[in-house]
Amino acid sequence: MTTPEMHWWAEGELAVAGTVDRLADAELADPSALPGWSRAHVIAHLARNADALVNLLTWARTGVETPMYPSREVRDAGIDAAAARPPAELRADYVAACRRLAETMETTPADSWTAPVRNGQGTTVPASAVPWMRAKELWVHGVDLRAGLTFADLPAGFCTELVHDVLGLFATRGQAPEVTVVATDVDRSWGSGAARIEGPVTAVAAWLTRGDASDLRGDVPLPPTWI
Repeated sequence: MTTPEMHWWAEGELAVAGTVDRLADAELADPSALPGWSRAHVIAHLARNADALVNLLTWARTGVETPMYPSREVRDAGIDAAAARPPAELRADYVAACRRLAETMETTPADSWTAPVRNGQGTTVPASAVPWMRAKELWVHGVDLRAGLTFADLPAGFCTELVHDVLGLFATRGQAPEVTVVATDVDRSWGSGAARIEGPVTAVAAWLTRGDASDLRGDVPLPPTWI
């Protein structure tokens, strides 16, 4: 399967792997941008997320229901356990998990990509959503590592789709901000509110997913919680 989402996933794996490699072992215990999580927690989460997405592709291929995680509690415990490992073990775990996902992506049969599975929010989606799910995790959490990667570094095409995705999610919850959002660098706009917010699409993505409005112009409200 060749799609923009597959490209963004592959690019994201390379970008985040490089970011993790540049961190010294002593820096893994430092705080990430996520409250209560160290950088090690973010890396552990990305490793367990890779395994969770392997579960979804296995479900799609075999027809045997294999959820991402048995429960939220099991998910959280797995992240905590991996984050507590010595740095060398955590790094090896992360690399191995990413490799397992890549191998599964590459060997998933063409007719399995349309099979229905459930994402982490319990919504039924086709297996073809998995590359997009992983791309979002990689790029946004790559920024959360606070190790040099910023939203300004993210691909504009990815951020455009991310903005569309997040605003769509807010709309389904009845939480869409009552504003008009204009991405000035990609000639895209969303919403129809009287208040106008504008800036690069990477800055719009930073605002919607992490509440960072520093590179936007206008009366910018605090967005709803994403996921």
